[in-house]
Amino acid sequence: MKFYDVLASLIHDMKNSLSMVIHTLDEITADAAVDFDKPARMTVLQNEAKRLNNNLIELLTLYNIENERISPSIEEVDVAIFIAEIMAENRSSAEANHIELVSDCDPELFGYFDENLIRNVLNNLVGNGIRYTRDRLLISAAQEAGYLVFRVEDNWSGYPEQMLSKQSAEDDHGALAEGRTKLGLYFATMIAEMHRNGEQQGFIRLENSHQLSVGCFSIWLP
Repeated sequence: MKFYDVLASLIHDMKNSLSMVIHTLDEITADAAVDFDKPARMTVLQNEAKRLNNNLIELLTLYNIENERISPSIEEVDVAIFIAEIMAENRSSAEANHIELVSDCDPELFGYFDENLIRNVLNNLVGNGIRYTRDRLLISAAQEAGYLVFRVEDNWSGYPEQMLSKQSAEDDHGALAEGRTKLGLYFATMIAEMHRNGEQQGFIRLENSHQLSVGCFSIWLP
């Protein structure tokens, strides 16, 4: 996939977010003299602003990857503290959307990965999860089969069969512009594959059954 394909998709998505922000601001301005639901409208602005910020982070990261200007900085990370930071960064948005944000991680778990790159992936996954889940979102981490596995699970409708069969946006380049989730798949795949240990390489996996028994996005790091 070429960088300009990703750029076109991101521009389209950012345009939609900006349109939502402008529309909401227009409503607030028009209703300034009357009573209106400030919390709900502020939540819309907060959510769309965070999506724009995540888009720009993805754009810059993917550009640097394609131009070989970035390589993973692998360090030992306290995973429980890392998960707690992800929770803190997204808690206000979850509460504003009436989403219960919960975590599951062994307090003694440590891993070796690029903290900033994986933080970007998880924040994108959590942001999308808050947008689409019904009322609960679970962030977890565990050691499995020689991999450190991060999972973000929702309790909405799960992934369609077509996405489960692809398992990667790289398998379906032509459909990238169809939705934000496909772009998220591509971004997460690129970051996962940058993590290597001997012959092992990181990867992502989509499932429709794990702890919450609906949609589960996992990133496996060697």
